[in-house]
This record gives sequence, C-alpha cells and structure tokens, in this order.
Amino acid sequence: MQIIPLYVAEEIELNDDLAGLIINSEKIFDNDVLVIAQKIISKQEGRTVELSSIVPSILAEGIGSEYKKDSRVIELILNESKRIIRMDHGIIIVETNNGFICANAGIDESNVKHGFVTLLPLNSNVSAKNICNEILKRINKTVSVIISDTFGRPFRMGQTNYAIGISGMNPILDYVGTRDTFEKTLHVTAIAIADELCSAAELVMKKTANCPIAIIRGYDFKNENSSIDNLIRPQDEDLFR
Repeated sequence: MQIIPLYVAEEIELNDDLAGLIINSEKIFDNDVLVIAQKIISKQEGRTVELSSIVPSILAEGIGSEYKKDSRVIELILNESKRIIRMDHGIIIVETNNGFICANAGIDESNVKHGFVTLLPLNSNVSAKNICNEILKRINKTVSVIISDTFGRPFRMGQTNYAIGISGMNPILDYVGTRDTFEKTLHVTAIAIADELCSAAELVMKKTANCPIAIIRGYDFKNENSSIDNLIRPQDEDLFR
C-alpha cells in the first residue's frame, strides 16, 4: 500500500477546481482513496469567516471572558453547535450541527489568513461525492474520497485525523460473522477504516507541509455508496454522553 502526498503551493480560494487540481497533480488510478483535508474544502466552499464581521452575544461574551477566548469565536461555536457537551480547563466540547463531538465545533484559525477562521463544511458527504463524480466524469476513474479533520480523543493524549465525510466506500469494515484464526465467530468487531485511512494519510500530510491531499493506493475496499453518519455512535448507545 502506498501513501502519496499531493503538495499545493497556492492558497485555495472560493470555487477553486479541486478535482482539476488533483487530476493535474498526480496520475489517478481506479480504486485510489483520496484523503482531503477539511481546511481546503471549507475554503473552496466559502466556509471562511472574517471575525470582524461577527457581533458576539451576551452569552458568547460571558463564556469568552471566563475561558479567555475571543468572544467572536465563541459566537461562531454556538452557531455551529447543537449543544455544549463539556466546558472545562479552557476547552469547549460540543456536538456540531452535523453530529460530530469535537472541540470548538471544528472552528479553526490555523492555515487561514489573519483575522479569519474556517468552519466545517455544511455537508462533507456531499463535498466528497462531488469530487468523486468530477473525477469519474473527467478521466473515467472510480475513486473513494474521504474528507478528514483533526480531533482530540477521550482518555488519550494527542490528536488524530478523523473522517468527517466520505464517498465511494463504507467507513466501517464489519467483521461480524467471520471467524478468527482459532475459528471463533466474531460478534462485535467493526473497524473504523475511514478514520484509520485518515490517520495514515496524516503521516505525509502533516500540518505545515502544504500537503492537504494524500492518495492511498493499494488498499483493498469495496466501492459503494455510504455516509459518514455510519461512524457516529447514536446517543442511546453512547456510555459517555
């Protein structure tokens, strides 16, 4: 299996042709998995906000004062969230409007112009599917696309890349009903392969290398329609919410 970095020197702007950028940067093969950083999807889709345009509410000002954070960013976090899960040690964990549990609703000030922040894409599944369709239309190659972002993890230090949008493959590889090496039937094993592929891609993408896209070649998967929603644990099955 290969992980091939795609370096992008120019700044991604609204309505840039990401599919064309990928096609022109590297030869694409059938069954390639394209892992694309959320940041360039957000920029391409206009999910970039100038902080000077935000008027914080009284609630946002109160939280910002307590946590020593920009109240304008807090206002955006509140707008992008269904609810606040935890607030402690200067960290705000929320459930985003798309159902992800993460810090600051995925709002990020890194790798964006000073005075601006990026928001998560409105629908990363659609973002991924659009790129899949464009590549199929232009060069007749069937690929899978995963949109990735960096999240923290309960009970573990450090962050890893997670899938927040997918097209062309199931994000979970379910082993239920298969047998292990001792011929025991597996009953609960389901591997979050989309998250694992994102973490593998991050090893070449990094955060400061101008590499927002990676091609994973040689991974054996079944091309099928799916959704990142398959990875979100329902609240009634979640022991920690």
